Amino acid sequence: MDDLIVAEKLAKHFGAVRAVDELDLRVGPGEIFGLVGPDGAGKTTTMRLLCGAYEPTSGRAVVAGFDLGHHVAEARAATGYVPQRFSLYTDLTPAENLEFFSEAYGMSRAQRAARAKELLDFVGLTAFAHRRSEFLSGGMKQKLSLACALIHRPRVLLLDEPTGGVDPVARQEFWRLLYTLLAEGSAILISTPYMDEASRCHRVGLMNHGRIMAEGTPHEVVRPLAGHILELAAEPQRTARQVASTFAGVHDVQVFGDRLHLRVDDPAPVLARLPGVLASAGVHVTHLRSVEPTLEDVFTKLLARDSQE
Repeated sequence: MDDLIVAEKLAKHFGAVRAVDELDLRVGPGEIFGLVGPDGAGKTTTMRLLCGAYEPTSGRAVVAGFDLGHHVAEARAATGYVPQRFSLYTDLTPAENLEFFSEAYGMSRAQRAARAKELLDFVGLTAFAHRRSEFLSGGMKQKLSLACALIHRPRVLLLDEPTGGVDPVARQEFWRLLYTLLAEGSAILISTPYMDEASRCHRVGLMNHGRIMAEGTPHEVVRPLAGHILELAAEPQRTARQVASTFAGVHDVQVFGDRLHLRVDDPAPVLARLPGVLASAGVHVTHLRSVEPTLEDVFTKLLARDSQE
């Protein structure tokens, strides 16, 4: 089946800044692709290029079979877009927002009423249909944004950090809705700063300076670091981090709650000698062991390499 989102050497420059730098991307029906990167990586610009809000400096984008260079109106009609910030009418209720957008898409009165009811039920906002949107919680606002993006039954969804600032329970519920949409054959491109969300995607692209540094399934992306991450639990943690950061063979130390992740080339000498060095510095070591790498471990390594280059 043909991919529903295609970017080929897609670029967007703002003066000397290459916000998106010859990006190649493909997302098929029934697939969630996650763009992961820091602020300024180019995620939002990529979204705006794919929804037709920006014209590319160069390259090509195809959405739902429509080339954005020639059929932007048709591509937009097949796309639902949820921006980073809540952008609906706060003085309208959820029902009124849905009414407005369904009318904008030329739906009949009967179609509008039926679709609004369907979507309010789908996102769990039926009980809040007549509450002004400004008084909805953060999670409710994001679900309303999703409902409005779905009003015209798009085949492609572009979601720009849709769960930013919402509580963990609301995030879980939002992702449940996304998986339901996949069963209908939608293609979803989502940007997220949350590594746990990235792990839920079928494929991810770790992005910086407008380029994708690594791409694949979450398992494929972390595989190169297998055997090169050690977990250290020790107190005091600050001293442990300082000592580990200067230990030969340790390339990077990151804090993961009450644990430290050490990126090493060869774990054997570090496992053998670092506990003694830590003890000499007055650090009590609970454990030092090899663990499976995370997406955050990989991303930290790639950012460090990118900075050096």
